[in-house]
Amino acid sequence: MRSTAIILRSIRGLGKSATTPALTELDNRLLNTHFPEGSLERSMRRVRTAEGRMRRLLQEEEQRLATLSSEEEFGDLVRRTYGRLASYLQEIDPDLERLHEIIQFRRARPEVLPGVPSVVVAGFPNVGKSSLVARLSSARPEVAPYAFTTRAIVVGHTDLGFDRLQVVDTPGVLGRAARSNEAEQEALAVVGTQPTIILFVLDPSGTCGYPLADQESLLERWKTEFPNTPIIPVETKADLGRSGSGRLAVSAVSGEGIDELRREVQQLLATMPKAPVVAAEDYVV
Repeated sequence: MRSTAIILRSIRGLGKSATTPALTELDNRLLNTHFPEGSLERSMRRVRTAEGRMRRLLQEEEQRLATLSSEEEFGDLVRRTYGRLASYLQEIDPDLERLHEIIQFRRARPEVLPGVPSVVVAGFPNVGKSSLVARLSSARPEVAPYAFTTRAIVVGHTDLGFDRLQVVDTPGVLGRAARSNEAEQEALAVVGTQPTIILFVLDPSGTCGYPLADQESLLERWKTEFPNTPIIPVETKADLGRSGSGRLAVSAVSGEGIDELRREVQQLLATMPKAPVVAAEDYVV
């Protein structure tokens, strides 16, 4: 029947939208920060089961249509079919709602391409990550003078020679794994799966509201937790204060140190044989 076929197409389209493009390791980690682990797989499995039952129902009713001899029998068939369809849909209604939520979640986040070099900009909240990302790339993240402005990842691109380089802005992380909020978990998902290089941003000026010692403690912990990922410590807000540590200091306001930081990233990428080379005309900055 036409109604059953329309419902089947709608359900199939919803499932396709939830799983397209194909999920990467990062996608799965991000989903697990906002939905119970395995939610997508469970909902897809239940929806596919219901879809199979609806297909069998459609086949059965089409066969019965050929045997009907009266309008009354036809009416009974239609009512029975709609009743069973309604029952099947009611069973998977929570799953359809979950798939819709997942689709909206994925659409709200930029695509981070696997296999393309990525500089992940991370650190405590309000240390100047978003301002630095805006200086380094095409991304235009929200910038505000308070913590946790960035609630989800933001991706921009930059041209360093002929490398297509993704620059990923992440929410602030306080280094409290047992009590992290969803935004922090999203940042950790990116840091744990995506980086070619991590730019660890520190604010020695004191304006971020977090002691420099706490920021340095998280930096040292990440060096241990991610031993195979190069980490470049960079101090921001150089126009407001410096630590005297000898680390690279930059200012997103004045532009101080930005060119030097670009060169350091470019030189580090050049030593990494797995970084793919992409012609400049293959992407838009």
